[in-house]
Amino acid sequence: MQVSVRDNNVEQALRALKKKLQREGVFREMKLKQHFEKPSVKKAREQAEAVRRARKLARKKAQREGAI
Repeated sequence: MQVSVRDNNVEQALRALKKKLQREGVFREMKLKQHFEKPSVKKAREQAEAVRRARKLARKKAQREGAI
């Protein structure tokens, strides 16, 4: 990952880097890896996240269909 510093503006470059890391999910992954997670708990969490993503996608799709 690379962020360019323009006009010696390090603060702006840091903000851009943090935003990129956030989008990639690095902070979330670091938080999850702080403690051991049992495989059964991990599987349940991932399934719940998949359901959440699917519902969110369906909501957005329904909203777009209704708006047309």
